[in-house]
This record gives sequence, structure tokens and C-alpha cells, in this order.
Amino acid sequence: MDFADKVVIVTGGSRGIGKAIVADFSREGAKVFFTYHKSDEAAQAVAQEYKATAVKCPQADWDTVEKTIDSIIVETGKIDILVNNAGIKADKFLMMMSYKEWSKVLDTNINGAYRWAKAVSRCMINAKSGVIINISSVSGLIGIGGQTNYAASKGAILAFNRSLAAELGQKGIRVNAVVPGFIDTDMTAVVPKQIRRENKERILLKRFGKAEEVAHVVSFLASEKASYITGQAIVVDGGLTGTVA
Repeated sequence: MDFADKVVIVTGGSRGIGKAIVADFSREGAKVFFTYHKSDEAAQAVAQEYKATAVKCPQADWDTVEKTIDSIIVETGKIDILVNNAGIKADKFLMMMSYKEWSKVLDTNINGAYRWAKAVSRCMINAKSGVIINISSVSGLIGIGGQTNYAASKGAILAFNRSLAAELGQKGIRVNAVVPGFIDTDMTAVVPKQIRRENKERILLKRFGKAEEVAHVVSFLASEKASYITGQAIVVDGGLTGTVA
């Protein structure tokens, strides 16, 4: 998959799945910009390793999102691909979850996707081409206890994805979602060992996935090999949801 001359934005690209997505696009020749929020050191390490550009940009800051998009367009003249990957968790049972914990996860995960998609869509509509890929989660498909806020945000991503595809298809813009299951990242590393074992037993392939395995699906959907695919959600979960009635 050749992404030479393509301009790509990956939100939340300094670690985990986002980092793997940055790596994939960079290796295939794309000019990659990725956002991060906290660790300058980690972001600069990724930028140096993959010859990408790191941009500190909080998901919740609409003005900064718009300014980031504008500066990239000034520099490159276009945006070909947006990957809405940035997201957070604040797992807790609903009865113990504060409104702040609820609203922060939804604002980052779904409102953040809205901000980025809205900001890039004008450029893509003018060009009559573009690809937007939204990263959801199996939590938004099957529901996982202790993740009502996260599951709600990721389920909303799937509805958002379908509606946005319907709006932008006639403009030549494809919109798809990727739905990872349990992936070995720093977010899942903190899951207690017993819960990890129990979930591995539910997965048909009997293992957690790799960030690279998600990134490869993102690259495919962004490529011309997927030129007739839009409005879809591709599940990458090792068969976890295949066992759910």
C-alpha cells in the first residue's frame, strides 16, 4: 500500500495503537502528523523514529484543533486521511462514577472525534476526496462491566461513523471504523491478571492482539485497495465477539 504524497493525521499517536498506525503510514511513504496530549518525550521519540511530526493538541480544545488543521493545510496544501484514534478510559462501576469521570471520557472520545472530523471535512469536501477512519472498541459492541462511560463513547463512535459516511459519500469521502478487541498496550497492561486470563479464554485465538494488527487494518481501509468500502466497521478482536450470542 503506497501512501507516497499522502498527508495523514493520527490523533493520539504517541503510544499504543496510535503509534503503530503512525509507523505503518510512515513506512509506506506518507507525510504523517500525529497529536498527543501529555508526554513530550514519548511524542518526540515517535516523531524521530518514524520521521513524523508531533503536535501537542488536547482533544477537548476546539480552537487548538482548528489551528492545528489550518497550519497543516498551510504547510502541505491538503489533508488526505484522518484517523480518529485518541481516547481515554476511566473505568469504574456506574454507582461510583462521578459526573466528571463520565463526561471527560465522552468529551475526549466522541466529542473529540466530532471536532477533528468537522475540522478536516471542509478541506476534503473541497478536494472531493479523503478518508476518515474512526477507532471504536468491542466495548461499544458488547458492553463490559465497569466501562459504561467508555462503552457509551465507543458505541457512539459507531453511530457517528455510519451517519458521517452517509453525509460525505457523495462528496467522494470514505468513512469507516475499526473496532479493536483486547490489544496488548499500556491501557490493557493495567488489567488484573485474573481478568486478563478470563478474557483470553473468551477469545477464539486465545491471545490478545498486537497494535500492529489493528494498524494494518487501518492502512488497508485508507488505501485504494478499499476504494469501494465506506460506512463499515471492521472488528479486529481475535474472534471475541464471534462467541457472543
